[in-house]
Amino acid sequence: MSVLGIILLVLGVVAVFILGASVRIVEQSTARVVERLGKYNKTLTTGVHLIIPFFDRCGPEISLKEKVADFPPQPIITKDNVTMQIDTVVYFQITDPKMYSYGVERPIAAIENLTATTLRNIVGELELDETLTSRDTVNSKMRAILDEATDPWGIKINRVELKNIDPPKAIREAMEKQMRAERERREAILLAEGEKKSNILIAEGEKEATILRAEAKKSALIAEAEGKATAIKKIIEAHPDKAYLTLESYEALKKVADGNSTKLIIPSDLTNLASIVSSATEIAVSSKEKAKSKKKDEISKN
Repeated sequence: MSVLGIILLVLGVVAVFILGASVRIVEQSTARVVERLGKYNKTLTTGVHLIIPFFDRCGPEISLKEKVADFPPQPIITKDNVTMQIDTVVYFQITDPKMYSYGVERPIAAIENLTATTLRNIVGELELDETLTSRDTVNSKMRAILDEATDPWGIKINRVELKNIDPPKAIREAMEKQMRAERERREAILLAEGEKKSNILIAEGEKEATILRAEAKKSALIAEAEGKATAIKKIIEAHPDKAYLTLESYEALKKVADGNSTKLIIPSDLTNLASIVSSATEIAVSSKEKAKSKKKDEISKN
């Protein structure tokens, strides 16, 4: 092989090496920072890019996806001097690769320390009960503070959650006793209210039943009285003779004899009994005729 051929081969190999060193492929949802002679030059986004070999240097790939950082529990003291263990979960996303690369050393460790100090400041202003019932408030305050603090680092804090709040064992036992007492109190109230309603319903039922029985008895007495009055009226209108009255007297005497009385007085002359009934009938007929005559006189005067 001639010298020229060797030179061309060497130049070809060098060209292929330079071309390979000049091409950079950036994957989806990632970015790379390019430095030229040690100084920031540009940020490579998704796609194929060319750089100058030996002058440009590409940094590591930076993921632009949302990330989750689960930080270990931190001892936190509340306003009423109760020490609790609270662990947090932070959802964040890199929005500026340049600021992320040059803004802070060890960004994840910086976020963890910032989260712990922010949590101590917020929970330190709350009492135990407020801390347990104000998770949403604490989460919102922490997200706002962390997002503002990490903005110069090219990081966006999307969400902060208090994962677990673990009070001391004595506090947990006291809370459990309090909850148990509250449940028992509610149960007693419910039972008392149920018994009260039951007694009210029973009393109302008895009241209605008594009223209905009284009304039924009243209706029965009225019907019986009306029936007797109608019967007497029909008897009077029929003008009964002495034989009929005597027979009715016998029937009345028979009913008296069927009673539970131990003594029974029977008149010596049963005819007198018929006479009494006859007289009562005549008096009733006379009274009826007088009433009719009086009514006619009033009509004639009008």
